[in-house]
Amino acid sequence: MKNKTLLSVVTALVVLVIGAFFFNKQEETTSSTDQTQTVKVGVLQYVTHDSLDEIYKGIVAGLKEAGYDDTSNLTIDFMNAEGDQSQVQTMSKKLVDNGNQLLIGIATPAAQGLANATTELPIIMGAVTDPVGANLVTDLNKPGGNITGVSDQTPVADEIELIKAITPDAKTIGVLYSSNEDNSKSQVAEFKTAAEAAGYTVIEYAVPSSNEIASTVEVATSKVDVLFTPVDNTIASAFSTVVSVANKTKTPVYTSVEDMVEGGGIASVTLSQYDLGVATGKMAAKILDGADPATTPVEIFNEGSVVVNKTVADELGLTIPADILESASRIIE
Repeated sequence: MKNKTLLSVVTALVVLVIGAFFFNKQEETTSSTDQTQTVKVGVLQYVTHDSLDEIYKGIVAGLKEAGYDDTSNLTIDFMNAEGDQSQVQTMSKKLVDNGNQLLIGIATPAAQGLANATTELPIIMGAVTDPVGANLVTDLNKPGGNITGVSDQTPVADEIELIKAITPDAKTIGVLYSSNEDNSKSQVAEFKTAAEAAGYTVIEYAVPSSNEIASTVEVATSKVDVLFTPVDNTIASAFSTVVSVANKTKTPVYTSVEDMVEGGGIASVTLSQYDLGVATGKMAAKILDGADPATTPVEIFNEGSVVVNKTVADELGLTIPADILESASRIIE
């Protein structure tokens, strides 16, 4: 009797051990499958220029840092509208229909196009200065829908201090921007309020397309002491034209993006577009991992660094103060 009882106990133990072994193997297999499962992410970029290209590179890097690698477990469905609003709408619909699990919009028009195309798929904004004004979210802390992401906000007060330091005799500032970009309108309003409070006269110059930039800058430079351009995709894509025309009257151009300083602007308090992209990629990964866009706060990028173009300053006959040079994160010469 005792032997039978012992045999039963041993048999039960063997069954438990074997069962546990196979359960663990199955769990390992499931885990392995989860790690190697490929996710598909759609990315819509509004236009080609260095700033947005850097954001895209950062997005890929940010996703990779968070465990989503486009060489193994991630497929990126990338499209570029090249500044064509009709293409924004067409490509947004395609990205929704292509079976993507998450969408990323680089620049405000791209994010708006995706938002119009779906209220179900999660959407991550990249380089959207005013998400509330662009009707993408209802609140930065509690977005409330299928959209969240990263907002780049130009440090306007620092930019005005930079203008004052490098061009102390300037009294009138011309602000050049696209009338078709909601993102730009909110920046201009903020800049104008701060600049006028600092004693400047601000004249707005809105262009409906890049075709009007040369003639608009020609008019502006006859009336203002310096030009300022916010983060604006239309202006950025034709910035060489802005600089070429402004140089004829030796009018300094202050910008909001580092590559535009490199392209002939005199100075800027800039945000790293690559780092902005990395943050966007990490935010996308967070949502892919299960976070809810409706309750995931929009991340704000507003800590800028000074970039100056000493070569341009020399050509314009301007001296950049020593303290500005000392604090600059980059000096182009």
